[in-house]
Order: sequence, then structure tokens, then C-alpha cells
Amino acid sequence: MDYATILYEVDDAVATITLNRPEVMNALSSDLERELHDALHHAGADPDVRAIVLTGAGRAFCSGYDMAAVDGGGTTDGANASDPASRYPADVIGGWYERNQAELDHLREIWSLPKPVIAAVNGWCMGGGFWYALACDITIASAGAVFAQPEVRMTSSSIFLFAALCGWKNANRYALTGDHFDAAEALRIGVVNEVVAPEELLPAARRLGRRIAQVPAASVRLNKAITMQGLRAAGIDSGLLLNGALNAMAHSSYGPERERLNAAKAEGGLRAFLGARDDPFRPEPFGPRSAGPGE
Repeated sequence: MDYATILYEVDDAVATITLNRPEVMNALSSDLERELHDALHHAGADPDVRAIVLTGAGRAFCSGYDMAAVDGGGTTDGANASDPASRYPADVIGGWYERNQAELDHLREIWSLPKPVIAAVNGWCMGGGFWYALACDITIASAGAVFAQPEVRMTSSSIFLFAALCGWKNANRYALTGDHFDAAEALRIGVVNEVVAPEELLPAARRLGRRIAQVPAASVRLNKAITMQGLRAAGIDSGLLLNGALNAMAHSSYGPERERLNAAKAEGGLRAFLGARDDPFRPEPFGPRSAGPGE
């Protein structure tokens, strides 16, 4: 398969899709998402593939949506949707609504595949990358994995899947702070199925894929559908419909905190923006235990 932002390989009935933008910790761009979902659908239709492993190259599974490529909103005309002076409010909200619904539709596509997707989470799993890990059928994490939605600290949205999977107490603990949590905490609250040593991550995910491959394909397809389509019928889709609308409102809620962060970005670039956003929260309560501001 000829892709620019992912790697695709099939071995012993297991397709491995690797997000391959390690220089930006596999941040999600429009090209990467397009290629990722093309590969997912290709694997889903390939009779020689019985399970799919999704992982990331380098030191991250996925760091979230690429903030350098998309500055503040669902616009493609160069306007900064974070700046209320740059567009009419209806355009800002409408742009975010369109983008946020598309993001949620991408997650639903994973549930509709006839084959299970196993997330193999190595290193950083943040923001939109965290959403993908939640949406996969099974998730295995390296002992060094770190999870978070730090974007909530700049007025952004969480995802209903977090509460549906882990309970509202656990979801609120991390969705209301953006705090990091480590692989052990992810296992405790139900974000992941299993934690393994870093060198065992891909072998463990592929072994599980091969075990699934021994089960008749119709059985796997129908039993995945019983779980995922049953959950959708029971109300997860309704939660995500509301999620998309509230996402757009959250992203459009420009205020003094975001104004401060944008000023830091204008003066010092993305690194300054992230420092202004995250330094007040250091040290993080779970790994990696980051240094305090200025250290």
C-alpha cells in the first residue's frame, strides 16, 4: 500500500496500521486521517485479514490533532476561528460543528468494521489520539503509555465515550482537569485491557490478533456487531450526537483564558502556547511526573 503518513503491513492474518508522523508524535492531520480510514476499510474488506492492530511510530501512539496544521477551528480559508473578530459567530460555530461531527463519524467507522481493531498504545496518547484508543475494540498499552486530554485547558471538549467506558466519576476526574494518567491508572479505570512491557507491546497485540483469527470470521463479525451495535442501539450514538453539538459550543467559547494562550502563541510559537497552557498544572499527578514551571 502506497501511503505517505501511515505504514500498512499484513502478516499471518493480522494487518498492522502504524501512524507514521513521528516527528510530530503522530499528530492527526487531514491526510493522516484520510489514509488511516482508507487502510482500515481496505483491511476490513481483505479476506486474508482477520484482525487489525493500530499503533504509532516512535515515542507516541498519537499526540492528538495537529495544532500547527489547524489553527483554532473548522475553517479552511485561513481564518482563525479562535478569534471572534475574524468571523461571524454563526460561521465559527458552524465550522466547528461540521469538523466535530466528522471526527465522531471517524470513530463510529471503527465500530462498523467487520473485524476487530486492537489499539497498541505506545508512549503519548493524547487528545484525538486518546479518542481513537477509546473507540478501538480492544486496547493494549505499553507500561510507559501516558493518556490525557490536555486540550480541555484551553476550552475544548472531552468525549462521551470516556464516561460510557469508564464511568462518570473517572471521566470527570480527568476530563475536567486535562491531567495525565499513566498505564496503571488507565488499566484501573478501564481505558485499557492490558498493560505490557514496551518491547512486548506489538508482539502481544499481534498474538491476540492471531488468536482472534482462529475463530470463524462470521462468528467474530457477528459477535463484534452484538457488542458494538447493541451499545449504539442502547444509547451511545445518542450521547455522541449531543457530544458533537456541545463540542462545537466548547470550541467556539472564546474567552480571556484562550486570549492569553493565543497571545503566548503569537509571541513565542506553539511551544510557548503549550507552556502557558500546561505549566500551571505541573507536576502532573501521574506519569510522567513533569517538572514544575521553569525547571
